[in-house]
Amino acid sequence: MERKRRAPVVAAMIALCAAMALAATISGCTSSDNTPKMRVEVITTLPHDPGAFTEGLEIDGSVLYEGTGLSGHSAVRATDFATGAELARADLPAPLFGEGITRAGDLLWQLTYKDGIAIARDPATLTEIRRTHYDGEGWGLCTRGNRLVMSNGSASLTFRDPQTFAITGTVALTSHRDARLNELDCAPDGSVYANVWPTDTILRINPDTGAVLARIDASGLLSGHDRTPDTDVLNGIADIPGTDTFLLTGKKWPKSYEVRFVPA
Repeated sequence: MERKRRAPVVAAMIALCAAMALAATISGCTSSDNTPKMRVEVITTLPHDPGAFTEGLEIDGSVLYEGTGLSGHSAVRATDFATGAELARADLPAPLFGEGITRAGDLLWQLTYKDGIAIARDPATLTEIRRTHYDGEGWGLCTRGNRLVMSNGSASLTFRDPQTFAITGTVALTSHRDARLNELDCAPDGSVYANVWPTDTILRINPDTGAVLARIDASGLLSGHDRTPDTDVLNGIADIPGTDTFLLTGKKWPKSYEVRFVPA
């Protein structure tokens, strides 16, 4: 089909404005957004496996759990957070694509991306105990009290029973409705922190109401000389027990960061 002739300058300006509005929407923020703004303050820089396509991150006591993705490369592993020593590891067979993880009592749950399979594991050995099926995609997962909180790449959160994985409720964000919520952290204060794919934004959410309590700018963490063609987006957030800090990393990042969230 023949292309249309170049439009007048006015049309070009309209197109530019539309593109800017779309970019703002994708970032989860528009000019009218009055959500409190925060930023990250780096406390410590730590090593991270540059081959890990991080999809889930959680610290339970002294154990750091990390789930990774990509078909044929997905795994979940437990390491000593202080020393980095590997305590246990379980690989997912292809074509399964690993996603979010969380410990819930005597189980560690692992999501899969488009496979509709949630895997319950022994938290100590990571041995598979059983599988259950769910509808839709699996992205992030965390444990808040007596229920699991799950994301599926939309602006909603789903609550599930920590033993059966059955749905017990849902909540939609009351703002930032185009946000694609990814990796989750259920913080001790009751709020849920969510990476927004594919941005450097983290949202702090009240899971009871869907209200967005803060928008956190985590851009600039990984420097340019640490990036390679394989380096992907920020993804991975875990509160560090007994502190007011969080561990952040990204997919195939060579570093992770202990950070504090402070007013912007």
